[in-house]
Amino acid sequence: METKLIKIRPDCPEFDREEEDGLRRAGDVIRRGGLVAFPTETVYGLGGDALNPRSSRRIYQAKGRPSDNPLIIHICRLEDLYGIVSRVPEAALKIAGMFWPGPLTMILPKAPGVPPETTGGLDTVAVRFPSHPVARKLIEYSGGYVAAPSANLSGKPSPTLARYVVEDMAGRIDMIVDGGEVGIGLESTILDLTVEPPRILRPGYVTQEMLDSVLGRTDIDATIIDPDSRQIPKAPGMKYRHYAPAGRMVIVEGEPGQVAAYINRQAEADRKAGEKTGIIGTTETLELYCADVVKCVGSRENQADIARRLFAVLREFDDEKVTSIYSESFSGRGLGQAIMNRLLKAAGNRLVKL
Repeated sequence: METKLIKIRPDCPEFDREEEDGLRRAGDVIRRGGLVAFPTETVYGLGGDALNPRSSRRIYQAKGRPSDNPLIIHICRLEDLYGIVSRVPEAALKIAGMFWPGPLTMILPKAPGVPPETTGGLDTVAVRFPSHPVARKLIEYSGGYVAAPSANLSGKPSPTLARYVVEDMAGRIDMIVDGGEVGIGLESTILDLTVEPPRILRPGYVTQEMLDSVLGRTDIDATIIDPDSRQIPKAPGMKYRHYAPAGRMVIVEGEPGQVAAYINRQAEADRKAGEKTGIIGTTETLELYCADVVKCVGSRENQADIARRLFAVLREFDDEKVTSIYSESFSGRGLGQAIMNRLLKAAGNRLVKL
């Protein structure tokens, strides 16, 4: 299959005629059952018609993704929520009023017209209203309901640049819309509103503290922190190893000096054993490290910058053929909760506590 590439100027408030025509063509591809990768404010998504079972099956096939891992349906108008949800609780409207459009996905009871191929066989549906103008225009031209997991091969780091989508998806899908680098860099927060209190199934840019300020209280799902849970996943990223670079990765938690000393010892031992070693550090600690490749993921004073850089850094390690990777740990509060969730998934939950 030939994968066509179209480019849209990033951060442009309006589309020119050529861009508008390109997005119409991309929408037509999805309407006909094809697949199109496109930028959102979080990561690049791999879009297909959410109401077409064949499209959902094609998404799983293109990604090499287990079919019990639910897909998120993306909408471009709040009123479209009522077409795929059987009941909209008051809490959902409160959350939508605060965080939509934006990087938040809600789990709600599904309407009968949503095929089980899209929901992983569940009676719930994951819904998001993205804020990225390219995503919203494409969803509009596609008919209003686009199922879109991240546009990467299953298990690999989610793409924040179109070139990584090309690397994973060229020859597997019909089209890629290159809209430049995304802004957030981590997938959306997923909130289950079918339970009481509402439960966070995947942490993201919209933090637990932000949700609690609207709802009063939320819980964290046990499968986020329990790698051995046998619970059926209600949302992407809960059950299977995700976001992983090719190299073996370990997270190290402790006092900064001790962490740096431990990582340097381990990296040196790995290097002597023939591994190409990589280390993820921060602005505050980068000079403490020594390895074949040392990457700065940002400053601890700016969690948003770390989130934006994380997946790109993991991809860069793959580009440089790094086989052994060590990373500092991060705070489990605020956006740090999402950063640590992605790091632990990427490392297969290999965590050393000093």
